[in-house]
Amino acid sequence: MSVELQGSLFTDDEEQFGPLGSTVSRRALSNGAWVDVRPGWVGSIDLFARLVDGVDWRAERRQMYDRVVDVPRLVRFYSDSEPWPDSSLNEAKTALDAHYGPELGETFTTAGLCYYRDGSDSVAWHGDNIGRSATEDTMVAIVSLGATRQLMLRPRGGGTSLKFTLGHGDLIVMGGSCQRTWEHAVPKSTRATGPRISVQFRPRGVR
Repeated sequence: MSVELQGSLFTDDEEQFGPLGSTVSRRALSNGAWVDVRPGWVGSIDLFARLVDGVDWRAERRQMYDRVVDVPRLVRFYSDSEPWPDSSLNEAKTALDAHYGPELGETFTTAGLCYYRDGSDSVAWHGDNIGRSATEDTMVAIVSLGATRQLMLRPRGGGTSLKFTLGHGDLIVMGGSCQRTWEHAVPKSTRATGPRISVQFRPRGVR
């Protein structure tokens, strides 16, 4: 599988993770939830291309009411007990741990990857609330690679939704009660759009 992106859209050919610290902007939500955003955290397209070709992407099927349907994206989940597909993911985890570890009280341990091949791939409204996050505050850090897509958030049970436009290299972190009091989604796009990879870093026992 091979995908080309226009390299001039981004900064350089070396893998670099920019500083976090004061470059991260936090937005407080309701019920103790919050979202951090750090645009352009990853500087090059190389990681995207390597993950497209280097990950053993898997197509899943899921029960939907009275039928089984294809999940509209490719996925791969890496636990803390198996090697991750690229050393840069370990570098990203180290940087996230250094910044968020004191507040989180633990480290990120898993990497979940989703491959949105075009605008028809999506993920429905949900919270990552399987495991400890169903009852405990936690964090999910997402690195967006490739084409620009919208990430939507809304309060669980209904309410005004928020829209975050995530471009290549952007970091968004959902924290506090966000996984159990809010929902997020990547809607389908009616516009022609290229492929995107979402890398989700989570602590132990959170899915």
